[in-house]
Amino acid sequence: MTERSRIGFRSRLGFGASGLGTLYRDVPEGRAAETLATAYEAGLRYFDTAPLYGHGLSELRLGSFLRTVARDTVTVSTKVGRYMVPPYGEAVDYGLWAKPLPLKPVFDYSYAGTLRALEQSANRLGINDFDLIYIHDVDRFTHGDAYERRFDEAIEGCYRALDDLRKAGHIRAIGVGVNESDVATRFLKAGRFDAIMMAGRYTLLDRQAEADLMPEATRQGTEIVVAGVFNSGILAAGPEAAGTTYDYGAPPPEVVARARRIASICAAHDVPLQAAAIQFPLRHPQVSAAVLGMSRPERVGENLAWSRHPIPPSFWQALEEDRVSP
Repeated sequence: MTERSRIGFRSRLGFGASGLGTLYRDVPEGRAAETLATAYEAGLRYFDTAPLYGHGLSELRLGSFLRTVARDTVTVSTKVGRYMVPPYGEAVDYGLWAKPLPLKPVFDYSYAGTLRALEQSANRLGINDFDLIYIHDVDRFTHGDAYERRFDEAIEGCYRALDDLRKAGHIRAIGVGVNESDVATRFLKAGRFDAIMMAGRYTLLDRQAEADLMPEATRQGTEIVVAGVFNSGILAAGPEAAGTTYDYGAPPPEVVARARRIASICAAHDVPLQAAAIQFPLRHPQVSAAVLGMSRPERVGENLAWSRHPIPPSFWQALEEDRVSP
């Protein structure tokens, strides 16, 4: 358990289970199980998932693994805001999921919808308690013009339901998981949250969260869990890789230019780009954990090695002096 975490994250490096839901590509059952076992044996003790990931498949696979280890050895988080229903013949857009369960996700940020989502997650995960629950994807990227309405629904529904369960001792901690730092900051000012999962906005390439979320989290003592440290691919494969992505799409020219400058600073200091990407957010005192998506056993060892790679202070100084972030 990390000393700086009041929530009780049992490792600072977390296992992101979106890939086990077949994000981008199919992941056979055996490989998923092997990847989870490899992560646990390597010392990863924080596992994060969501109903959206593979339309329930990620939670099912993680649940099968959890039944093989002692519950008190792991921290588990999942999310609310969607539940799954049979489509009954309706066409379903499976988006980025290569081979998800044949279920239809339904957005529902109401009090009752939150309880329904948690009941489904409990069944898939096979647990009767929750370490941390995030309100998921209440942002403009997901909801567009409906964002304001969804935000109000989430505060009146999700937040009240999760707060009641926290007060009753059924949930240890509650949080918000979004891709926009100003939205995360707005949630912090609207309720009492234990953690924020900030995806892609506090990275080597994008430090938007420094302007609003990080100061507010520091003021309130809210723990930050960073996700998307590779910005969906460009900091993992590198800016010159064919087909590299930024926020799940083609990177704009200005983003590629920033990534190239970062890569050149890494090369000058003999620091792997991936190591810098993982370690950068963990240097902030409010960041308790970094969640990395993994869907192959070999990725576990690679990520652990990068997280432990020695990085000289001169690298961080050069990075700041170059002012490569927006």
